[in-house]
Order: sequence, then structure tokens, then C-alpha cells
Amino acid sequence: MTAINYAQLLRLALPEVIVVATALIVMATDLMVLRRCSTRVRFAVAAGLASIGCAGAIARILLAQEAASILDGMLIANPLTRLVQIVLLALTILTLLLFVDSTFTEHVGEFVLLLLVATAGMMFLAGTEDLLVLFISLELLSLSLYILAAFDKRSAQSSEAALKYYLFGGVSAAFLLFGFSLLYGLSNSTSLPHIAIAIRGPAISPFLVVAIVTTAIGLGFKVAAAPFHFWAPDVYQGAPAPSAAFIASGSKVASFFIFFQVMALGFVGAEGTAALPHLVRGWVPELALMAAASMLLGNLVAIRQTSLRRLLAYSAIAHAGTMLLAVVAHAEQGLAALLYYVVTYALATLGAFGVIAVVEQQTGGDDLSNFDGLGRRAPVLSFCLAIFILSLAGIPPLAGFFAKFYLFVSVLNAAPGSIGLLWLVVLAIAMSAVALYYYLRVLKRVYVAAPASGAREIRTPILSQVIMLLLAALVVLLGCAPQLLLRWILAAIQASGL
Repeated sequence: MTAINYAQLLRLALPEVIVVATALIVMATDLMVLRRCSTRVRFAVAAGLASIGCAGAIARILLAQEAASILDGMLIANPLTRLVQIVLLALTILTLLLFVDSTFTEHVGEFVLLLLVATAGMMFLAGTEDLLVLFISLELLSLSLYILAAFDKRSAQSSEAALKYYLFGGVSAAFLLFGFSLLYGLSNSTSLPHIAIAIRGPAISPFLVVAIVTTAIGLGFKVAAAPFHFWAPDVYQGAPAPSAAFIASGSKVASFFIFFQVMALGFVGAEGTAALPHLVRGWVPELALMAAASMLLGNLVAIRQTSLRRLLAYSAIAHAGTMLLAVVAHAEQGLAALLYYVVTYALATLGAFGVIAVVEQQTGGDDLSNFDGLGRRAPVLSFCLAIFILSLAGIPPLAGFFAKFYLFVSVLNAAPGSIGLLWLVVLAIAMSAVALYYYLRVLKRVYVAAPASGAREIRTPILSQVIMLLLAALVVLLGCAPQLLLRWILAAIQASGL
């Protein structure tokens, strides 16, 4: 029986095993074979090997179609978890290929290894319903990201950002672990479905209230929701471009997915309501207030930013608030809206960081003034940036517009016949108008402002340009034909029985 269980465990974890094995192969190849080669060659080989490994993991996921679970959900495999894991692997491949010309570090093998280990952590995160595995996976992801944020040893900003990230991350992990320990004490189980059964009752106990609050604090840090967002601006600005892009895209997908899973599966019966004027105590009104604070703070502070990286950081806080509305809705349509939103957001953000990396390398900074006249200095680059920025702003027919529209519909449909959650949707729409202002400021710099005297044409590496065009095409395609992704998401949710 033990051998059969271990064999099943290996089959379920095989995609993650492939990713980790690839990470070790990449580092060994870099240290033993490519040490004397130039940084560009080493990064190209490492990115190629890592992409092949991730593609192999995707192939394994697609070939294993049967649903499976082991040890009360400690590891699970169903169409929904497979979908999320494929998205995470695809974002890792795109990150590696987009920044294949990076030269910010000589420790190429170690950098790519950490990127792949973080990906494995995200995959485990998506494939579990157990608090213990969830916490270990989060820490594996977080520790990798802390080091990735500090990887540019020539930059004091990178070290400062990583230190802040680490300190705030340690505090959030303590809150999360305390909340999980209370849940275990209340239910005598680490399985989310079993916890939901144990805590269900006519009233919410004080211990459960504390567990809800501390769990929301810990997970709120992971998604950079206010007031737990303090690390985001410094990390977005100080971390190397590949690290910042990965934190802003792939880790967001995994974090929001597990946020929804923990709340919707583990706290069933303790929802309460955020519908005005009758608030009922539970995790829904808590997340509704967190969402409102994130949208207000993120959008209003973004107006004053002069660094495009910091502007994207505060924009990410605002988008986190919007995505939390789907968690508040906690229904099948809400989960579908959340996944569509976070995937399309990740594509646009990844592309925006790709443009920033090229401009930084050739102009020396990410200040908005560095983008003056970009439309004349790099037409293809500026076109891609315009697509990404307008999608983040929610302009039709781009993916960001449909993502917001579908999410707002899911929130309003969460309580049929009630307009109690309308205040959240109205606030989100109002803040979207504010966001449009600061996004258009960026495009004004790109297309209206004159380039600085003596500014040269900006040359983009061929592969990076191809990946950016691919990302821009996906953003346009998923906006014009959202069913291409949404049909897949809805089918996965229904097949998984959620």
C-alpha cells in the first residue's frame, strides 16, 4: 500500500519534479560548461534549457488527464489545477525568453535555478488543498523571490528592496502561520474542506474571527493589497527587471488563485456579507474593505509617480483591489472572472516590464522622461507599450476591458436581486477613470513629448521584440475573442466540481 501511495505521489508531483530537475541541470551546465562564456551566451543557453524543461512539464500535465487526489487533498490534480499550472509555466517561459539578453548578473545559473524553484513552489501552491503544503509552498516561493529581488549586486536599490520584502514577508508569514494554527485547533485537520465542515455553525467564534483576520493579512501581503502593500513599490523599482516582471506576473496568478481557494473552500459558512446597508460579520466584508482601500490608495498615489516602475507598482495595488472583488463574489463565475483577469493582467504587465528593461538599458533609467519621444525612437517598442498600458487601463477592445467588465458582472450576480455590492462596483469604475489619467500620462510622454536633444534610436533585441509582439497580440486577441480563454477556464471549473 505504501509503495502504491508513493507511486501516486510521484505521478502527481511529476511536473514539479521535471521543473526542479531542469533547474539543477541548468545550474550544473552553467557552472561546469559555460563558465568561461560571455554572460549573454550563458543566459541564452540557460533560458533555452529552462524553457525546454517547462515545456516538458506542460506536456506532462496535458498527457495526465485523470483527476487524482492524495492524503485528503495534500496534492490534487484536476482540470482547474492543471490549467493554473500550465499558465504559470507559460509565464515562466515568456519571462525567460523576454529577458534573454540580460547582463545584470554573472551568476546566471543560480538566477535561473531560483526562477524555476519559484515556479515549482507556485505549482505546488496551485495543486493543494492542505494548509501544511500550502504554507511550505508559499515559503518556497517567497524565499526564492526575496533572493531574486536582491540579485543585482551592483544596485543598492535592489538590496534595499529585497531587505524590505524579506522583513515584511517574515511578518506576514507569522500572521499566516498563526491563522493556520488556529484553524487546525478549531478543526483538528489541515484539509480545507474538512476545516469548512468543522467551523460551520450558527455563529462565528472569536477564535475563528482571529483566524480569518490573520489569514487575510498573510494572504493580503502576497497579493500586495492595502494596507499590506508597503513592499511592492520598492521591489518593483529596485529589483532586476526579470525578477520584478516575474513577481508582478507569475506570482500574482498563483497568489490570487490560492487566496480564492482558501477563502471559498476553507471558510464556507463564515462568509458574512458586504451588501449595504446590512453588513454581516465574516471574511467577505473584511475583504471588501481591503479591496476598497487598495483601489483608492493604489490609484490616487499612482498619479504622483514619476517612475514607470513605481507607477506600475501602485497600479498593481489598485488592480489587486479590483481582483479581490472576485474573491468577495466567491462563486463559480467569480473564480472564472478572477482567473481571466489575473492571466490577462500578467501578460500585459510582463510585456510592460519588457519594454522598461530595454529603455532602462539604453537610457539609464525608468523615469517617465526617459520615455519621451519613444514613438519616434522605437516604433515597435512604443506600439507594444501602448497596447499593454491601454489594456491595464481597461480600454476596449483589449483584454483588460473584458476582464473588468466580466468581473463587475460576476460581483453583481453574486447576490441575485440585490444591489448591496453595487457600491464596490461603482467605486471600481470611478477608480478606473482615475487610472486612465495616469496611464495616458505615460502614452503622452511616448507619443507627444519630444525626445531629448541628442537622443538616439533605441534598438531592441530580436527575440525580446518577438516576445513583446506575441504578448501584445495575445492581449488584443483575448480582448476581441475572450471566449478563447474563458471557455477553457469555465470548462476546467465545471469539470473540477467547484
